[in-house]
Amino acid sequence: MHLKAAEPAVAEARARPAVRARPARTTAPRWRSRRVKGLVYAAPTAVFVAVLFLLPLLLVGRMSLSDWPLLAGDRGLNAPENYSDVIDSALFWPAVRFTLLYTVIVTVVLLGLALLLALLVQESRPGAGFFRTVYFLPSVLGLASASLLFWGLYSPTTGPLGRVPERLGLVDDPVSFLATQTSALLSTVFLIVWKFAGFYMLILLVGLQRIPQEVFEAARMDGAGRGQIFRGITLPLLRPSLALTLLLCVTGSLLAFDQFFLLTKGGPDNSTVTVVQLIYREAFQRLNLGTAAALSLIVLAVLLLLNVLQFRGLRHADPS
Repeated sequence: MHLKAAEPAVAEARARPAVRARPARTTAPRWRSRRVKGLVYAAPTAVFVAVLFLLPLLLVGRMSLSDWPLLAGDRGLNAPENYSDVIDSALFWPAVRFTLLYTVIVTVVLLGLALLLALLVQESRPGAGFFRTVYFLPSVLGLASASLLFWGLYSPTTGPLGRVPERLGLVDDPVSFLATQTSALLSTVFLIVWKFAGFYMLILLVGLQRIPQEVFEAARMDGAGRGQIFRGITLPLLRPSLALTLLLCVTGSLLAFDQFFLLTKGGPDNSTVTVVQLIYREAFQRLNLGTAAALSLIVLAVLLLLNVLQFRGLRHADPS
């Protein structure tokens, strides 16, 4: 009797699915494994930055505080003599003024032209892709190659540009585009604008295409004109892209070297010497790495300050 009464309970127990034992929890928390993976992924970049940036920066700091000739010689500490020698140099303040003047002219002209080109090719019209390619094509050429190309074009003896006014009867002799400070500066600005306008146009074009078309359509339905749309919609929504191009343009202009080194060589009469050219002269012509390192750190500090200010403006300008 007792066995028969227990049979339904046994059958029910057999019909139930077996309960699997839960696996034991791993000892390492999940956040710790993610941290280890992140460190592994970031390690190559950290080593790259340490070897190619931090260690050279420490060496430059040591050189800036020492009498460090390029060739053989004593390397004793002389701080802060290198910094005072740089500031008291006859070419330092003229080079700073010329670099700032060049930066202002290039930034205004280049960004204005890049914005104009981006507005011209932003819509999908017949031939828009062709003109985008044409505008962007000079940026593919290296800056040194472009400088040598324009040096040949500007040459009064072999270049074609200098002989055009003479053949037209406007002047008696071929025009020398690099003979004075003003002409050399404007000629170099023309080279930089020709080369980089398409690159900055591409950045601004991406920013323009991120703006929703519904915003423009709503403004047109409200009766806004092109000027009102440009001032009230396009420019405010394009501020992040404008800030980025401003950052790149200012940094590149302050570090200008190739174009002036190949086109003008600092002339005429040292009137087109930039700050980076001054670093080159101190290091490889005067053979004094100490003063060159001091000037390099001064330029680095100025660039860091400007980049921090511009990054803050870029972060606050992002409407998203």
